[in-house]
Amino acid sequence: MKKFIALVMAAAMALSLAACGGTPASTPASTPASEPTSASTPASEPAAPETVSADDIEDNMTSADGTYEIAFITDVGQLKDKSFNQGTYDGVKLYAAANGLSYKYYQPANGDQATDDDRYDAMKAAVEGGAKVVVCAGFMQETALKRAAAEFPEVPFVFIDGYPLTDEEGNTLTNVAAIAFQEEQAGYFAGYAVVKDGFEKLGFSGGGGGTNPACCRFGYGFVQGANAAAAELGKTVDMNFSWEYGASFGASPELQTMMEGWYANGTEIVFACGGSMFQSISAAASANDGYVVGVDVDQASQSDTVVTSAMKGLADAVQWAVAKVYDDTFSEIGGVATSLGVAEHAVGLPTAESSWRFETFTADEYNALYEKVLNGELTIDSDYNNLEQEYSNLNLNII
Repeated sequence: MKKFIALVMAAAMALSLAACGGTPASTPASTPASEPTSASTPASEPAAPETVSADDIEDNMTSADGTYEIAFITDVGQLKDKSFNQGTYDGVKLYAAANGLSYKYYQPANGDQATDDDRYDAMKAAVEGGAKVVVCAGFMQETALKRAAAEFPEVPFVFIDGYPLTDEEGNTLTNVAAIAFQEEQAGYFAGYAVVKDGFEKLGFSGGGGGTNPACCRFGYGFVQGANAAAAELGKTVDMNFSWEYGASFGASPELQTMMEGWYANGTEIVFACGGSMFQSISAAASANDGYVVGVDVDQASQSDTVVTSAMKGLADAVQWAVAKVYDDTFSEIGGVATSLGVAEHAVGLPTAESSWRFETFTADEYNALYEKVLNGELTIDSDYNNLEQEYSNLNLNII
């Protein structure tokens, strides 16, 4: 497997990652997060020297002067959600630790009931606390981020799962770098793989109440991949699809009860697409001999029920974007949309031996599918408004 330099960062940070060749300047041309590899090789190599793991870096540090250079504003849910928040903060910690910089996370007040004012207050606290760059996670940051970026134009903001923003006059906020992912590709891989592995009764339980573009792309891709695999096998599969009890991306008794019902009525595997929702879904799976598809990061270590995870390179993307603040190239990504996918090796399934839990679907089959998307032979629709259509080999039950 070819090796590339995955993150083009400041000279002080020597990283060894898997990457790909030239892409437009608005995308990290060499920022792969998850190169397809053999099943015995991790899908994403360590993003810091000496195989430093983000888990080995403390979440809370104390700087000598009481200021913190790199700030992270959490999305709804807990910091240690083993998914979106944690994966994003891992990038902050890895970059800061590799470069001897101070860092801090700010959790908006009121938890999953946080308001735009709560999010703005967290961003303001970060800037007043000495932040030279603020990383904000999740599309719900939009309103607060517009306000903060306009008020502090000299501070660069990294908007993960975001899009370009404008001020009240309609001017593009060039101090906001919008980093998004082509989640439909990762979702497709997961849906295709589980059907190829023999699952016929599927489920999708998503976060954000159906208004989160990232989760919507994950879900639509999952449906497309499952349908394609079923067509190749000459069979029809069924899928329950719901946004119920996922608005806050949190675990809840209500969600677990619904999942218990799905599994009891024949659902074999559910794509748990929404942060801490994973806890409720995996608990229901464990109680009913069911299985789970994880999201955002490799969640195999969280439960024996996890067969695979639809991943995106959160930590790598954060490191790449933050590095541009320190090497004075942030203007290349500020104010423009960056969308990372297979072309940047930024989405995929985990292929480490400990994470590859398919019984019949092989790494060679996965690599072949990945290559089809990479070379343009296979294009996956990203317009999730097309979800409610007729599928040739899939019965979609939207709940």
